[in-house]
Amino acid sequence: MDRGDVSFTSEGELCAAWLYRSDDSTRPRPLIVMGHGLGGNREMQLDAYAQRFAAAGMHVLAFDYRHFGASDGQPRQLVDLGKQRADWAAAVRYARTLPGVDSTRIALWGTALGGGHALAVAADDPYLAAVVVQCPFTSGLRAALAKGPSSVLKVGMVASLDALLAPMRRKPIGVALAGERGKCAMVSAADAPAGYQRMATASMLFDTVVSARSGFGLLFDAPARKVRQLKMPVFYAICEHDTVHPAGPARAAAAHTRNATVRQYPVGHFDIYYGETFETAVADQLEFLVSVLRP
Repeated sequence: MDRGDVSFTSEGELCAAWLYRSDDSTRPRPLIVMGHGLGGNREMQLDAYAQRFAAAGMHVLAFDYRHFGASDGQPRQLVDLGKQRADWAAAVRYARTLPGVDSTRIALWGTALGGGHALAVAADDPYLAAVVVQCPFTSGLRAALAKGPSSVLKVGMVASLDALLAPMRRKPIGVALAGERGKCAMVSAADAPAGYQRMATASMLFDTVVSARSGFGLLFDAPARKVRQLKMPVFYAICEHDTVHPAGPARAAAAHTRNATVRQYPVGHFDIYYGETFETAVADQLEFLVSVLRP
């Protein structure tokens, strides 16, 4: 397996990425495009999954969204759902041009908010071969209800001020990315601060603050509305005790997905990235990807 730094253009700006090439490159191989969740970047555990996929004979492209990580984009820490999904689409276009890649066997892999992006982008690209979503964001409203009314109100007040001042103030007003349930944080749950902190130890580029104005876009977004359009096989890895993106809406989305494979794990949102749960989940995902992509 070989990993190299690459970049591609999305709406005129550069997205930084890692390209993993399988050792077996004697013929065109499938490729998996990987993207992280809210406030994350590719340094935060994506490497662990990508190595397994590449070892199984698949190329992998793991990228940072604009405004995050090593990618371009000013102001920093701006969560723009439209831009992030444009980044996914740009990553797929770039992947299809790479030598040694079978453009008919490209899959999307997204975790948390990235899972919601993968579902939404796949609905607009019927030529994708498969999708894997892990503890996926399927409904902003349901995620907000999990936060609790106190957190929603607090973030909403800061978000309103940020949106009001946006035409005059290029730099967004920041809000904490993670906090305890009820706190003024974009992700407020008992396990959120420790969960993000653990993943952040692997990244020098992680920031604990994101744009407050992002809250409105997240609240009214619902990738689950698009799952009926998906024609390719979709794998759902659902955390049964997820306090960030509850399991119920994810199960409902899977039930409305034409060709869904569902695996559930008795853990919280951040537990799936580590230890025995990670080993089980990545093995399940590999089994699915190998069966669909035939590397």
